[in-house]
Amino acid sequence: MNTTDEKKKELRKTIRQLKQILTPEASETESKTVFNLVESLDEFKAAKCIMVYWAMKDELPTRKFIEKWFHKKQIILPSVDGNKLRLKEFKGTDTLHQGDLYAIPEPIGPDFETPETIDLIIVPGVAFDPNNNRMGRGKAYYDELLSHLKCFRIGVGFRCQLIDEVPTDVHDIKMNIVVAGEVKTGVIYDAH
Repeated sequence: MNTTDEKKKELRKTIRQLKQILTPEASETESKTVFNLVESLDEFKAAKCIMVYWAMKDELPTRKFIEKWFHKKQIILPSVDGNKLRLKEFKGTDTLHQGDLYAIPEPIGPDFETPETIDLIIVPGVAFDPNNNRMGRGKAYYDELLSHLKCFRIGVGFRCQLIDEVPTDVHDIKMNIVVAGEVKTGVIYDAH
């Protein structure tokens, strides 16, 4: 294991411990704060097609945000298929089923065939930094997907997930902006 991998492993453990302290009420409060900031962004207001995640138990909750917006904007959710993400359109909670790998609700239906029409993607992560770096869970699902999408990328998380510096590798994809709790980083339009 190289030094970056070791740092990432230790950081994942530390952040997991910090998130375990959050109460369900605090989690929902931070989610509301984060998504109010997201909704205030010009890029969000202009977006017609948005990809977002359905939150795992330890991630920033997204359900209320998704339910609020799916009648107004096209909402795309990921579906885990082996070692990659498939994209599916969200058409309501009654069209979800429990995913196989992580037991996350996923849309039933055909794959979303026009990912190039996604204007904005809201990305979870384990940790973020003020330079808009993101560290995921280590499977590279989002880094692989983001390497093919040319859209505005917003990393979202709890305040405890924003740290001074995230260890990065060459394949890690930067966010255009990060919103963690009440903190919003500077926008980087040419993030790679």
